[in-house]
Amino acid sequence: MFSGIVEELGTVRSLKRSASRMSVGIQAKETLADTRVGDSIAVNGVCLTVVSLTDQGFVFDVIPETCQRTNLGLLRVGEKVNLERSLKFGDRVSGHLVSGHVDCLGLIRAKLMRAGNLAFDIVIPRGLGRYCLPKGSISLDGISLTLARIRADLVSVYVIPHTLKNTTLGFKGPSYRLNVEFDILAKKSAV
Repeated sequence: MFSGIVEELGTVRSLKRSASRMSVGIQAKETLADTRVGDSIAVNGVCLTVVSLTDQGFVFDVIPETCQRTNLGLLRVGEKVNLERSLKFGDRVSGHLVSGHVDCLGLIRAKLMRAGNLAFDIVIPRGLGRYCLPKGSISLDGISLTLARIRADLVSVYVIPHTLKNTTLGFKGPSYRLNVEFDILAKKSAV
C-alpha cells in the first residue's frame, strides 16, 4: 500500500525489452535508502518489485500486461518518474490509500488556469466515472489528488505549485497518458 505522496522524481536510465518482459533501471537517491531486493516501490503509481539494486538506483521487471495497461510501456530513457516506497505500519498517511494497481489510463485533455489555479482535465474510459466521488481522492501517476469536478468521462483536479514542482505533472500536458487508480473506498461504495 502507498499514500500517493510522491517521495522523489527518479530518472529512467535503462530499458531492455523482450517478448516476456521489460527491464527498467531507475536512478534514485531518497527512495533508494533502506530499500532491499523484493521491496515494493510505486513507479508512476504502479506497484513494482525491486529485482536488483545498483549504487544509484534499482531495477524492475515489468510484464507485458502491465506495459499494456499502464503508461510504463511508453517510458523512454531520460524520462522522469514519480517514486514512492510502500507504507510501513504506524506511518502517517498524508494522501489516501493507494494500492498501486492501476484501474485504467487517463488522457490529459487540458492543462489550464481556472480562477487563478492550475487545473488538469482528464478523460477516463466511459463508465468508470461511477468510481469518482465529489471531493474524493484519485491517484494520477501515483499522485494523490482531490477531485474538483466530475462529468461522466471527464474529471478535473487542481494542482498546487508544490505538487507541480515535485512530481511529473510539471512535465505533462495535453495528450499525455496517466495511470489512474480510483479511491478504494469509492470503488467499494460503487459496487
